[in-house]
Formats: sequence, C-alpha cells, structure tokens
Amino acid sequence: MDFYNILLNAHKGFGYLELLLVALFVIALLATMFGFSGKVNKFLKKTTLFTMIFFHIQFLLGIIMLVTNFTKGLNMGEVMKNAALRFQYVEHPFSMLIAAVLMTIVNKKVKSNDTISLGVVIMGLIAVGLFAFAFPWTRVFGA
Repeated sequence: MDFYNILLNAHKGFGYLELLLVALFVIALLATMFGFSGKVNKFLKKTTLFTMIFFHIQFLLGIIMLVTNFTKGLNMGEVMKNAALRFQYVEHPFSMLIAAVLMTIVNKKVKSNDTISLGVVIMGLIAVGLFAFAFPWTRVFGA
C-alpha cells in the first residue's frame, strides 16, 4: 500500500468520525442556544474542541494529499474544466479551510465566554454548512 492510499484511508476514516462530532456539536450548540440561560456548559466546550481538532487533522491530511497529487503532474487547466475535479481539488479544500478557521474562532469564543451569543451560533452553523457542502457524500456513502 502506498503513502497516498494510507492518507486517503485515514482521511475517510476521520471523515466518519468528523460527521459524528459535527452532529454532536450542532446538538450541543442548539441545546445551549435554546436553553433557559444560554450558559456554555462542559459538553459544548468539549464537542467544540474535538470538532475543531478533527477539522484541523482532516485539513492537514487533505493538504498533504493535495500536494501529493499536484506533484504527480496534475494540470490546473484540466481541473477547472472538469466539475468533479474542480470540486475535489478547489471547492472541497477551500470550503474546509474556511470551516476550520470558523470552528477555531467558535472554539475560542466558547472557551472564553460564559454565555453564548447569536454571532457565535451563526458562525458555528456557517462552519457546519460549509462542511456539509464540501463533504463528498457520494464518494463516502456511494450513490
């Protein structure tokens, strides 16, 4: 098994775990938002932290895979003409980068504040929305 396949399998495996963490994060975020006091609890702090960590791990694995593919001689003109390749090499990494940055900001805000604000909730939901957009649903679950 070559290096790229090891990275690909790790990226897929962490992807399933990331789906679970994102679901827990959304549940914790909405439960805190619609709770009576809006106070940040330990469950929200931990799910936000682990979701952010796995976003970063996934992003690093993906960047290594991306660099590995482009060093094999992939032509950017061909990539931009093909919708599937454009999604894989441009839209997916860029959306995941923005989602990882937003999750880092959300983690910092959740960690440093006692109550949750609407801005933090919106940022968290945008990060989850970008993650859902960029997640390769058909490649992972088959269609």
